Amino acid sequence: MKARAFFIITTLSLTIASVVTSCKKDFLNTVPNDRLSGEFFWKTEEDAELAVNAIYPNLDAQSQLFLLDGLTDIAHVNQFFAVSSQVEQNVYDASSSVIASQWSAAYKGIAAANFVLDNINRVPETETNKVALNQYRGEAKALRAYQYIKLAASFGDVPLVTKTISIQEGKQLVNAPINEIWDFIDKELKEAVELLPSTIEKGRISKGAAWALNARANLYAGRYQNAIDAAQKVFDLNLYHLYPRYEKLFSYAAEGNEEIILDRQYLKDVLSNNVFSTMAPYSQATSTNTYVPTKSIADLYPMANGLPITDINSGFDKFNPYIDRDPRMRYSMFVPGDVLPDGKIFNPLPKSGTPDAIGSTFNATSTGYTIKKYINNEDLANPANNGINSILIRYAEVLLTFAEAKIELNQINDQTALNAINQVRQRGDVNLPPLSNTLNREQLREAVRKERTIELAFEGFRMFDIRRWKTAETAIPGSVYGITYLDNGQLKTIEVPSYIKKFDKNRDYLWPIPRNEKILNTNLVQNPNW
Repeated sequence: MKARAFFIITTLSLTIASVVTSCKKDFLNTVPNDRLSGEFFWKTEEDAELAVNAIYPNLDAQSQLFLLDGLTDIAHVNQFFAVSSQVEQNVYDASSSVIASQWSAAYKGIAAANFVLDNINRVPETETNKVALNQYRGEAKALRAYQYIKLAASFGDVPLVTKTISIQEGKQLVNAPINEIWDFIDKELKEAVELLPSTIEKGRISKGAAWALNARANLYAGRYQNAIDAAQKVFDLNLYHLYPRYEKLFSYAAEGNEEIILDRQYLKDVLSNNVFSTMAPYSQATSTNTYVPTKSIADLYPMANGLPITDINSGFDKFNPYIDRDPRMRYSMFVPGDVLPDGKIFNPLPKSGTPDAIGSTFNATSTGYTIKKYINNEDLANPANNGINSILIRYAEVLLTFAEAKIELNQINDQTALNAINQVRQRGDVNLPPLSNTLNREQLREAVRKERTIELAFEGFRMFDIRRWKTAETAIPGSVYGITYLDNGQLKTIEVPSYIKKFDKNRDYLWPIPRNEKILNTNLVQNPNW
């Protein structure tokens, strides 16, 4: 059995155990079948493992990562009638179901972790199970911190819930200051590191994953030295390396490779996802193109010589815009002329007569680009039953976190920041020229931000990045543009009709506390100007 199926089978076992314990002869003493009874559970190491495994399904699926980027400048919500489209256009309020689902999903994961940490001490500890029980404690702590990172970055001051609570207690929660949330995350992850092994079954939180999350959290919090130190801990483990083929990084063949620090596990026919049917070009099994790339990200990819396409010496050919570009462009997104999973050529040009033609249907791409990450030929035959894992932490992110934090602290004389960026740029099948060692701090800041955007495109980082950089107010607003193509001898650029993105710098750097949460709990304080 594949290692990546570990939580699937055990979670099913957990459900079965719950049902079995409810089938007692004495009807009046029946155990409720919607929960686990302490009378029958928390007796063995296996019980603890089952409970920890039940936390993992709260990790992000690919659809969540695509959504986050779809609300920024680098991607677009393809169906104008989708609820998430209202958020992208900034015509939503605190009652938005999109925002509410982000809040509730995170607290669901936190509640699952709290359940473990509140009860795991009930399992009798022995010399033979002590290490395993500590590992489960560490996993729960790190998984809880994972959710709080997203909450803090999205909402700012949020309730800090560290134990299982009743409905009445939930109605009395208050917002904890964001610095208190970051303090808690840092403490939790450092405690988790002490409990976790360095090497572990694929798909589980390891020591490296906890340190990587700590680096991410401290970068988001602006605690740059802590981010550097945590990233260095990942390096010191010497367990992770850049996978040499970016082109295959999101393929079945590359699952579990040396770059992946944590992924959410899937298994076709058992616990599958539908990333192909929702993200592939429309011509491929009538996929829905839920989110599509924009001209903003397309134009950001430099030429293969490392120069931006706006540089007159770059060699950029506006009539052949996809030739000699950073290879990650065509590894990350389908552009006109690419070969599709069914072997045909991707042709989204208006009036091309293909199913992918812009304007042919509301499911066809509206920009002329579609996302290629996670789209695998193996899934064409059964597009709604995919087993490709969702990558949540990879080594390239840690390198770029280290580099950015060093640059922000102006620790650039030793060139370790520059070297980290160049490692990412010079991955085997990317092989861009290294950045010059003469770049000053401002130039390096621009370089690392551009590198994060390109390297991590469509992986759910962009929203958090432009918020903490305070660049969202310039990056997001405006029309949505797509491909530039030749029409009757004239170059034309696609503009999505009647669609304007907006961003209010006095309000939108934080999402609103969901309205229903405030109705249920009047103690919660709404974010400014919501």
